Amino acid sequence: MAILEIKGVCKQFGSLRALEGIDISVEQNTFHGLIGPNGSGKSTLLKAIAGDHYADEGTVIFDGMDITERSPEFRAKNGLNLKFQITSIFPELSTYDNILLSIQSSQTIWSLVTSKGKSGLDKNIMETLEQFKLADRAETLAGELSHGLQQWLEIAMSVIRKPKLLLLDEPTGGMSPEERRATGELLLPIKKETTLVIVEHDLDWIKEICDNLTVLDQGKVLDDGPVEKIERSERVKEVYTTRV
Repeated sequence: MAILEIKGVCKQFGSLRALEGIDISVEQNTFHGLIGPNGSGKSTLLKAIAGDHYADEGTVIFDGMDITERSPEFRAKNGLNLKFQITSIFPELSTYDNILLSIQSSQTIWSLVTSKGKSGLDKNIMETLEQFKLADRAETLAGELSHGLQQWLEIAMSVIRKPKLLLLDEPTGGMSPEERRATGELLLPIKKETTLVIVEHDLDWIKEICDNLTVLDQGKVLDDGPVEKIERSERVKEVYTTRV
């Protein structure tokens, strides 16, 4: 079953046609990669899905709802989260408190009033920190973490909210090869609960963890399908040989 359907989405900035008639279907509990040359529209599409900006034409259907003109807050409340390439952690807070603040932000006022506070959330927080290899850094200020660990922390901050769909914009940017490999291993277990759409330039990495790929070129879908199909595509090979 598709959790995300993008139909005829277009986006224009002045005279630049950044997206032109994009059609994509993302199946539930899969990892779906968006790849393509620089300027092909990958991040623009993620922002249209998340509501960071709105499509000029077409529709975005999430979990059966037309969210094309819905606010980012509505999308997030209904289980759609976006992690940008640049981390947006709270550097002056501990790793633990970053996770705490994230989970509290997704709760209703009533649940916050009636909960036992920090102690009632501790088990969930510590399990998430363990999952992302951050438990031994729980009291470390987030700003003191390495770049790779800060990326893991921000992913953990999204995952603890249990989103139905998580959008990741270059989650391994600036990481070492070992950190990229470890990031893939950390993400795979969440597939049971969360669908991922990932923009990434590291083709070897994204092919390892994704079920399906969509290739964008100059704001259009060049090819789409299982990883094996994309690897055999002559059109995709041409783009990556001549334009990347």
